[in-house]
Formats: sequence, structure tokens, C-alpha cells
Amino acid sequence: MQKETKLVALVGMCGAGKSIVSDRFLKAGYSYIRFGQAVLDEVKRRGVLTKTESLEREIREGFRKQYGMAAMAIINLPKFDELLSRGDVIADNMYSWSEYKVLKERYRDRLTIVAVYASPALRYERVAGRSTDVANDPTLRYRSFTPTEAYSRDTSEIENLEKGGPIAMADHTIMNTKDLAYLDEQIAELLRKLSV
Repeated sequence: MQKETKLVALVGMCGAGKSIVSDRFLKAGYSYIRFGQAVLDEVKRRGVLTKTESLEREIREGFRKQYGMAAMAIINLPKFDELLSRGDVIADNMYSWSEYKVLKERYRDRLTIVAVYASPALRYERVAGRSTDVANDPTLRYRSFTPTEAYSRDTSEIENLEKGGPIAMADHTIMNTKDLAYLDEQIAELLRKLSV
């Protein structure tokens, strides 16, 4: 009997290290999808050259007004299904409790939630140090935020986007509180567990 493919969804606040974790899963053979890419695609579609946290928030919240709080999961279901038909998938940056419920209902035991944690102070330091050069980051994956913007984003995601629920319900938590070697040890151990 063929092993059923899995969807591993990463949750965590901005700057926690989800992109690093997803990159390690990619190297392990997982396909990649980013929950919020639809938001960044809309930023680009509007021709906005200088991205801002407030514009991204406006678009994110607009999608949720149109599709409900499960918007990013609903928008991405066809992509999840397509990628899962070919192998295991890492999905970067699930936001809401409603997204969690949609994915859990559809994929049941095939879904694993992984929370990536770092303290606010550490996360704000990380995101402030990111490059703002769109030429080097065309997908806007590593966006830079000031500490004030990062705090504003945290507050909005917790209060308006139900982000705490999926973090609380995570099947696994990775602590990104030390150096890269410490992070990589935890990722390698998780990949071993998931391959069983």
C-alpha cells in the first residue's frame, strides 16, 4: 500500500523563522506553497513599488471579507490538492483558526501543524534587519519591518485574524531561540518523526 502524502502547515508570528523551516523541508523533498502569496501577488498586481505593512494588511483583511476567515486556505485548496497528488507538501504561514478548521476537515490525519516560536524582541530584531531590496527578494518572502510595524502586525494578526488558535493547536513546536545549528537539529528531528 502506498504511503499517504502529508500536508505540513507552519504557523508562527512574523520573524519566528518559518521561512527557514520551510526551506529545510524543501531540501528534504517536500513541495512548497505559501499561504499568503495571494496577498503579495495582489500588491504586485496593483503596481505598488514600495510595499507597506498597512497595504498588505488591507489586502489580507479584504480577502477575508470576501471569503471569510478561512480565505487563504480556501484560495489555496486547488494548489494543495495538486501538490499532494505528487508528494508531501510544506505550507508556509497559516494564519487563522478558520483556515485550520478547513484544512483539518479536508485533510484530517494527513495534516500536521508545526508552530515556530521566537520571542517578540528577537523576532522584531530579525525582521528589522532584513533587506528591503525587491530585486533580491522578488516574492517578498523576507520583508523588512520596523519594530513598530512588526508589533502592529502581531496585534492585527492576533486580534483580527485568529492567529493564536493554530499556534495553540500545533502538533509540534520548534523553538527558534538560539543559533541556526539548534534550529536545524529540531527540524531534522521533526523530519525524522514525519517520515515514519
